[in-house]
Amino acid sequence: MIEKIISWSTHNRFFVWLGILLIVVGGVWSVMNTPVDAIPDLSENQVIVYTEWMGRNPQIIEDQITYPLVSNLQGIPNVKAIRAASMFGMSFIFVIFNDDVDIYWARTRVLERLNFAQKALPQGVTPALGPDGTGVGHVFWYTLQGDGYDLGELRALQDWYVKFALQNVEGVSEVASFGGFQKQYQVSINPNKLIYYNISAMDVANAIKSNNRDVGGSIYEMNRMSYMIRGLGYIKDIQDIEEMVVGSYKNIPIKLKDVADVQISSDIRLGIVDENGEGEVVGGVVVARYGENAKEVIDNVKAKLGEVEKGLPPGVKIKIAYDRSDLIEAAVATLKEALWEEITIVSIVVLLFMFHVRSAIVAIVAIPLSVLIGFMFIWFFDISLNIMSLGGIALAIGDLVDSGIVMTENAYKSLVNAVLKTEE
Repeated sequence: MIEKIISWSTHNRFFVWLGILLIVVGGVWSVMNTPVDAIPDLSENQVIVYTEWMGRNPQIIEDQITYPLVSNLQGIPNVKAIRAASMFGMSFIFVIFNDDVDIYWARTRVLERLNFAQKALPQGVTPALGPDGTGVGHVFWYTLQGDGYDLGELRALQDWYVKFALQNVEGVSEVASFGGFQKQYQVSINPNKLIYYNISAMDVANAIKSNNRDVGGSIYEMNRMSYMIRGLGYIKDIQDIEEMVVGSYKNIPIKLKDVADVQISSDIRLGIVDENGEGEVVGGVVVARYGENAKEVIDNVKAKLGEVEKGLPPGVKIKIAYDRSDLIEAAVATLKEALWEEITIVSIVVLLFMFHVRSAIVAIVAIPLSVLIGFMFIWFFDISLNIMSLGGIALAIGDLVDSGIVMTENAYKSLVNAVLKTEE
């Protein structure tokens, strides 16, 4: 078989050169279009269902949220396992599908079941799907730094400006904020005053809810002109909350400030983020979407951050805390270095032992062509270029070197023997 291939290649050089050209073009195209990452994604094909019900203990979360959702999610096609975890105020359900299932098809099936399971949950509780990322999707971390700004102000910038800008970047699944203080209005009710004025805590909650909204009043026509009417009722400061009427006592309106203290504070903190032991910081984590090219996502995020910085308040800057592109470039550079070292070594070995330039060229050309064929298979089987795949190619170069030298030496020896017999 090998003799026939060699014979056919010898008599059809045009097609051999055409095949080499196609390999070069296909290999280069595969390298340009294959996703590049630092580490392989070995995470399971899963869909995360996240449900929040703040203030409830894990047992209540388990009984009223986790169990009903898990029961309704049973029976989805191609599901391998369903795992769940209940904690304070939160429920996580991990629906693990078979490896050959498309992730977005799986998310659609889970979403259909969640719509049906909604009626089994407490009122006001809505489950949501987690981001379409994986465990290795955290490709970029950044922090906000600014002299004269407290952690609450920096967190507000992150949540209401930087985060929304980065979520529009191509390939980004989610931008998760961390650190700082999340601003909120806190109402501290005095129970003794509630008893005195005969007002319940539910009356206070309903009054705050009903007094924090805008309403429409349809259209008013006057002098052949139409005017849109709306009522402005959104809370803007503490005084708006304090002036809310929560009830009456002897025909006298009772305001919220009469039965409670209102202040601006932060939400409950379950942890802090410290950078290099220099103190707390505020920032975000960029999560790449499933199957995206991590290198391209990072480059797009960096370009977007340059635009975002122009709109930040004076003195506020964005600092990169973690950038996986450095590791990706190092992995690619390692393969390039190994490739050139192997080519150089093969050239020297073949030239020293054979003293024949054309024989050396045969062994040398086989190395990059084989590597390009390997890249074509990597693209075809949808494998990312990472440390493991690139390392495998680098190791395989050693086998290519051995076979190239042996085959070239045997061919050269056979040619020399044939020439000597002809001369005799």
